[in-house]
Amino acid sequence: MDVAVDQIFRPAIPPRRAGKPLSLLPFLWISWRDPIRMWSERHFTEPQLHGHSAFGEILVVSHPEGVRHVLTENAANYVKGDLQRRVLGPMLAQGLLLTEGDAWRRVRRILAPLFTPAKMATLNARMAEVCFARVAGWSLSARGRVLDIDSEMSGLTFDILSATLFSDELGGEARGFERALNQFLANGARIDPLDVLGAPDWAPRLGRLASIRSARFFEQRVTALVEARRARIEAGETAPPDLLTALLIARDEQGDALSDAEVAANILTFILAGHETTARALGWTLHLLSRQPDHLARLQAEADAFDVSKPNWVEALPWTRAVLEETMRLFPPAPTMARKALADDEIGGERIGAGATVIISPWILQRHKLLWDDPDAFRPERFLPENRKAIDRYAYIPFSAGPRVCIGAAFAMQEAMIALAAILRVAEVEPLTTIEPRPVHQITLRSRDPMRLRLRARRQRTGTA
Repeated sequence: MDVAVDQIFRPAIPPRRAGKPLSLLPFLWISWRDPIRMWSERHFTEPQLHGHSAFGEILVVSHPEGVRHVLTENAANYVKGDLQRRVLGPMLAQGLLLTEGDAWRRVRRILAPLFTPAKMATLNARMAEVCFARVAGWSLSARGRVLDIDSEMSGLTFDILSATLFSDELGGEARGFERALNQFLANGARIDPLDVLGAPDWAPRLGRLASIRSARFFEQRVTALVEARRARIEAGETAPPDLLTALLIARDEQGDALSDAEVAANILTFILAGHETTARALGWTLHLLSRQPDHLARLQAEADAFDVSKPNWVEALPWTRAVLEETMRLFPPAPTMARKALADDEIGGERIGAGATVIISPWILQRHKLLWDDPDAFRPERFLPENRKAIDRYAYIPFSAGPRVCIGAAFAMQEAMIALAAILRVAEVEPLTTIEPRPVHQITLRSRDPMRLRLRARRQRTGTA
C-alpha cells in the first residue's frame, strides 16, 4: 500500500554538523551532553569515513558490506571498545554484553537455548496478561488522560520483566527497581570525558558518583534474589518456571553452568539492555502514531482481532510489526556500536591498523541516503512482508548482527507487539503539542524532554484477549 506524499511524517532530528571533524574540547563536550550530535552531514552521504584523532585511528562504516565484514565475516578480529567497558563495566562486567573470547562463547552457549523463538513463545500469555492489567490501570475515559509515555512504557516493560524473569517476586520493590534504573541511566550511564580520555578507573566520574546508590541497590537486590532462588533449588523445593530459574539450572553440553555472579550480571544486563530498549521503542512508536492517524487506525484494527492464544498471532499483526520496525529504524534503541580491531584489516578498500576504532552507528546506517529512499520519513510500509526482502540484512541492525546479535531479540519483538496491541485495543493516541520531541543518546535513544501524550478510551472495540 502506498502512502500519499503529503501524508508522510518526518520527525524532528538533531541538527547535523557541517565542516571539519571535531577538535578535542568540542568532542568531549558533545560526548557528555549528547553523542548523537557529533555526526556530520557527510556521515549520512558517504559509505565510510576514515581519519585520525587525538584518540587514534577511527573508521566509521556505513555500508552493508563493511558492516557484514565487521560483525560477521571477521567478527573475531573486533572486540567491544574500551569506552563501553568503562561506562558499563562497573555493573555488567561479567554479563553477555561485555564479555569477550572464550568467556563470552561459554556464556552464550549456555544461554542460547533459553532464548529461542519457541522458548519465548511460552511467555506470550503472561506478557499479554501483564500488558492488559497495566493498561486497565490507566482507567481511560472518553475525556482522555495525559500520560508521561516514557515513564509509563518503562513501567510496563518492567512489569513484563518482573513477571517473566522473577515471577513477580519483586513485590513492593518493583517500583524501587524502576526508580533506581532511571537514576542510573540519567547519571551513571552517560559518557564521561574522563572515560573518553582513558583516565584510570580510580579517577572519580561525576555521573557515576551521583548514581552509586542506584548501582548498589541493583547489585544487592539482584544478588539476594539469585542466592534465595539457588537455595530453593538446592533444597529440592519447587521453583517458579521463570527465566531466573532457567538461568540457574541451565547447562551446556559439557554440563557447565553459570556461577551466581554470572547469573546476577546477566540479569542486570537484561534489565538495563532489554527493559530500557523496548520501553524506548514503544515510546517513540506511540509518538509517531499520534502524528499519523491513518497508521494508528490500521494498528487498532489489528489490535481488535488480536488473540495471543493463536499460534499465528504474529502473522495477524503485519502493520503492528512494520510500524515497530520502522520506528526502530528511525530511533534505534542502541544508536552506536564501537569495536576495536585486534589486527590489521581492510574494510571498503581502506587499510586499518591494529587498535583502530571501528564505529557502526545504526543511527547513521538506518538513515543513510545511499541506502534508503526518503530516509528521514516515517514509512512503515517498508517493512510489510511483501517489501521486507528488499532491505539488506546489514542495512538494518537494531539488534546488531552476526555472532553477537542481541540474544533477546525475539523476546523484545514479541513483548513490543503484544504491548502495542494491548494499548491500541482500548486507546486513541493524540499529541498534546506540535513541538517535536528531540532524541538524545544516553545509552539508549531517549527523548530530551518527557514525552507526553493524551490517551482516550476508544468508543468501540471488538474481539477478546
